Amino acid sequence: MYSVSNSLSGSSAAREAEERTRDKVLGAVLEHGPVSAAALGEILGFTPAAVRRHLDALSRDGLIEVKLVSKATGAGRPSRRYVLTKRGQQHLGNDYLDIAREALSELTQVAGPAAVEDFARRRYADMEQRYRPAVEAAGSDVEARTQALADELSKDGFSASAASVPAPARSGSVEGLGSVQLCQGHCPVQDLAAEFPVFCEAETEVFARLIGVDVRRLSTLAGGGHVCTTHVPTGRASTKPAP
Repeated sequence: MYSVSNSLSGSSAAREAEERTRDKVLGAVLEHGPVSAAALGEILGFTPAAVRRHLDALSRDGLIEVKLVSKATGAGRPSRRYVLTKRGQQHLGNDYLDIAREALSELTQVAGPAAVEDFARRRYADMEQRYRPAVEAAGSDVEARTQALADELSKDGFSASAASVPAPARSGSVEGLGSVQLCQGHCPVQDLAAEFPVFCEAETEVFARLIGVDVRRLSTLAGGGHVCTTHVPTGRASTKPAP
């Protein structure tokens, strides 16, 4: 009888330890995502087999998902990166989101919608300042500047990529323009932006200033899209660095 009870106690302890380890992996994905399985193993000190076992279990539970991220060179297959799903964020607790939403709603009531717009634009002004050196270093080519912007976004966890779209065939005397689609597979303020679209608008304005051409948002995660997609025309004259 003692041995059976002792065995059950050991099994319970093992399950608890497994759950704690799994939560540790989930927390690492939250902090470092989009992140590869190999990088997670290095961060947590786990073997590749152990990391993949936990990632598979978290995927089955719907707490994480895979994002395919194009390599900076554009060559080869996109690499697999893990990010949290909405369910995963709720599992870890999203009190911060409720607090932020409540604070912005209070700000709207006290100071009006313009105050939220100012807040959003100040937030993205910091992004513009941090990204500008890398974008300017790419030169005046619009496509190169867009790729540099995508690289900087990915470093900040936006799982971004830039894909060239060929110009359409000529029609009469009008020649079609080529473009680049700048895509973001992850957005840390997605739920806030769904309620306060000015966050998406401010980000789009920053993209236009950094790249140096007028851009257009085709879809957003906050609006229900699978990814945030920004249309960047490349068939015009090369951009000049914005002041």
